[in-house]
Amino acid sequence: MKLLVIEDERDLSESICTYLGQEQFVCETAYDYEAAMEKIHLNEYACIILDIMLPSGSGINLLATLKEEGKSEGVLIISAKNSLEDKINGLKLGADDYLAKPFHLAELGARVAAIIRRKSFDGKTRITIDHLVLDISERSLKSTAGEEIALTRKEYDLLLYFISNKNRVVTKEAIVEHLWGDEIDMADSYDFVYSHIKNLRKKLTQAGCPDYIKAVYGMGYKFVISS
Repeated sequence: MKLLVIEDERDLSESICTYLGQEQFVCETAYDYEAAMEKIHLNEYACIILDIMLPSGSGINLLATLKEEGKSEGVLIISAKNSLEDKINGLKLGADDYLAKPFHLAELGARVAAIIRRKSFDGKTRITIDHLVLDISERSLKSTAGEEIALTRKEYDLLLYFISNKNRVVTKEAIVEHLWGDEIDMADSYDFVYSHIKNLRKKLTQAGCPDYIKAVYGMGYKFVISS
């Protein structure tokens, strides 16, 4: 899943991205207000980690913009200012959580994961959908018959993305952005998408599941759950 880290302290931003990368997230970064504003206008993220104090602007204003535009990303505010007023203002504007600096990266990761679960999966760590049983905390997948379905990291992330957008068309461009973020050139990435979708579809059907992934000509793909 793709995250946006809006933090002007580059060493801290790098530490956050390195840790969350080990937790299987794809991280994009913005170091100032203007870059952050551009990214939130252009892209969608599973969660945004947002510092309040930014060069040339306020993180609170970015949060207000997100809510005014109806963006659905989860937001975790981080700030060295540990005042009650900052926390209340952020939460009133729609932030999902607040973490004061300094913090442990493990706590940051746990809070990000909790926000994503609340936003996408009603707070559950274990979800059953049709013939699939996913344990989000363990990043494991079984069929309802109990058969383990071994997925690669990208295949698992792709499956979660499809499930969180079930019965809706997702474009190839959106899949690329979600799985790779800034890591890959969009023009060179579609073969990767086709390969991951082919492998995921094969593993699910071999485990006795229906062929959930439907191509929508000229648009992208739809993960179809009939019930």
